[in-house]
Amino acid sequence: MDYRAFVDARAGIVHRATILAAGGTAHGLQRACSTGEVERIRRYWIATPGAPADLRTAAAATARIACVSAARRRGWWMPPTTDTGLHLHVRPHAERPRGDHVLHWTRPLVPVARTSLIESTHDTLDHIAACVDAETAAVLWESACRTERFTPADLRRVRWRSASAREICELITGLHDSGLETIFAVRMRDGGVAVRFQQIVAGHRVDALIGERLIVQLDGFAFHSTAADRTRDTAHDRELLARGYTVLRFTYSEVLHRWDVVERSIARAIAQGVHLDG
Repeated sequence: MDYRAFVDARAGIVHRATILAAGGTAHGLQRACSTGEVERIRRYWIATPGAPADLRTAAAATARIACVSAARRRGWWMPPTTDTGLHLHVRPHAERPRGDHVLHWTRPLVPVARTSLIESTHDTLDHIAACVDAETAAVLWESACRTERFTPADLRRVRWRSASAREICELITGLHDSGLETIFAVRMRDGGVAVRFQQIVAGHRVDALIGERLIVQLDGFAFHSTAADRTRDTAHDRELLARGYTVLRFTYSEVLHRWDVVERSIARAIAQGVHLDG
């Protein structure tokens, strides 16, 4: 077996048991370690120079990547202000890992294979709920629904450890198309404004509908990548205006960094009654 190629093909770090199950031998592995072809981390993990730093750290700590760090590894949408430090899941009574990391000392909700350096998705959600602010947690939970194909009903059947997880679970809809939409939803809810999302109006979905006549469209970071997109959205806006709707469009930057502008615009429209039918 080409041990280095085998390990490199698996993110640069792999459990010894995986190598042996694939036909490697203890003697061959020992020889590869002694020649520098691969290196051993603690007792069971085998790595090459290309192994990611976070996975190396988890292996060296006999821990698993956790919380927002696990969410980032799984490709969940992350608000730009999300903590970038390394979060590790450590079993209660385990030795404290070295380094300045955020540690989650809990018993796993869901067991994972000994060959994995990342905690379960359910443990990730539970840790997020207890670790970050409510808005960020809601964004990550909604992103998990999209990425991992969870439904709110699935999540509500889980026996969550924390009260914060149970509270977030009750608010998750699984309907939001993006993290930006989730942020908008959380802030509108906190402001006491009732919003319906992803409604069909004039033949197309709109991001948010307030009352019967006020439509909010959220232009994400990658918005309008083609001329066809611009043409479609402009035509739909014209149709909505012709039918008596008021359309407010906000950019990614405005929602994330100039919320006061968004809030004032929506408040003014509601004060003028443009959300009312007739």
